[in-house]
Amino acid sequence: MSDPYLRFDAISVVFPGVRALDGVSFSAHAGQVHALMGENGAGKSTLLKVLSGVNRVAEGALWINGQRHVFSNAREALREGVAIIYQELTLSPNMSVAENLLLGQLPTRSGFINRRKLREKALAILADLGEGAIHPSTKVRELSIGQQQMIEIGRALLRDAKVIAFDEPTSSLSIQEIRQLKRIVKRLRDEGRVVLYVTHRMEEVFEMCDAVTIFRDGKHIRTHEDMSALNHDLLVSEMVGRDIDDVYGYRPREQGDVVLNVEGIQGRGLKAPVSFSVKRGEVFGLFGLVGAGRSELLRLVCGVESPKAGNVTFNGESRRFKSPGEAIRAGIAMCPEDRKSQGIFPVASVADNLNISCRRFFKRWGVFRHPGRERRNAEAYIQQLSVKTPGPRAPIGKLSGGNQQKVILARWLSEEIDLFVMDEPTRGIDVGARRDIYALLYDLAEQGKSVVVISSDLAEVSSICDRIAVMRDGALVEVVPRESATPERLLGLALPA
Repeated sequence: MSDPYLRFDAISVVFPGVRALDGVSFSAHAGQVHALMGENGAGKSTLLKVLSGVNRVAEGALWINGQRHVFSNAREALREGVAIIYQELTLSPNMSVAENLLLGQLPTRSGFINRRKLREKALAILADLGEGAIHPSTKVRELSIGQQQMIEIGRALLRDAKVIAFDEPTSSLSIQEIRQLKRIVKRLRDEGRVVLYVTHRMEEVFEMCDAVTIFRDGKHIRTHEDMSALNHDLLVSEMVGRDIDDVYGYRPREQGDVVLNVEGIQGRGLKAPVSFSVKRGEVFGLFGLVGAGRSELLRLVCGVESPKAGNVTFNGESRRFKSPGEAIRAGIAMCPEDRKSQGIFPVASVADNLNISCRRFFKRWGVFRHPGRERRNAEAYIQQLSVKTPGPRAPIGKLSGGNQQKVILARWLSEEIDLFVMDEPTRGIDVGARRDIYALLYDLAEQGKSVVVISSDLAEVSSICDRIAVMRDGALVEVVPRESATPERLLGLALPA
């Protein structure tokens, strides 16, 4: 094998109170798709930020094509042919698709942006991405999360980078977009580029990758250059440091009366009236392809959007919530898919993010904040959910995506909630943390709470849910009981007829 094109040599990164990377060394070759795997907080994203110039190393060296590099910012890394596509998107929502794609290299003529050339280049890359239906002038904020992810990928491809790193690229993509991404990754490998691929999806590692490096607690555990000697169980045990027999760990339980009944609801994102019910103690799934109307349906129920028609009965009362706050006070909480823009306050602390909703319970004489009770509440849930953080006062934006998700879940556990709506609750979360979250959902159901899980993960909904409602093109097609909810049947119902 040729000399490695990319080499990390004893890389260490230190933040206040935590050693995020500890002497990490491994190499990647040109024409290789190299997976990086580990639990949330294991150091994968920290390493990518070293590669992009966001994080500075305390010790060690980065070598690219035989030359040592120290990048001070992302622009320097881009000049050397390094592009990173992060799980948390970095697009400008109020700019057009074309402007986002070519940001930093906009075509000009006589000192002004050449709009014709801009549109032509954008159309070409959109076609290459399989997103030809998107108009270049569309504002990014109007796209789905999956479409935005593809725009982020397109931006990296336009820079003709020699080293391209993907951080959980398929976590928000539709089935069709995932297929297109796989074709793109194969093309990059065939062109002789180095592809670093961070994922928690085991099937992607074995299908797409030529090598895999395992991280745990900021350390390099092992690099497998021979994928034929690797299997699922070995990979999981090296990631988490223990054996995990069943990630989903389904626990049957008694279910009670209907707690939520939706009749003929209509509104934005739906093309037909939708009716369904959720029982007390039930884990109810909503499955469908991206754009099927799953999230839009629950936004109508939870007061995020106003329905045009229909009736919602919750805990025996007819309700039409005018805001999410009103729904929360009634006992319904929604954990959004896009945690960065809708779920967290990135510059605020872990404790503030966790306590933001339940703060009204922690007051002295009903007026003044009680910092001691807030701190104890945050510390209790940080420990209960195993949130990896330097402490309650650490900015939540510095945490990994999976640990941010745990803080959002802890926020609602601090509330008086009867119905938990989880939109893609394990998006970008590792196998160990996924098992913890599933166990938490079962705990809630066993306490008589109700859980609605919106998910595009076939294995997830078919394994953890008691019933699964399948949506297609803005309409509910069928509610399938767990006993007959095979992945083949669910996908067959979700795909266009």
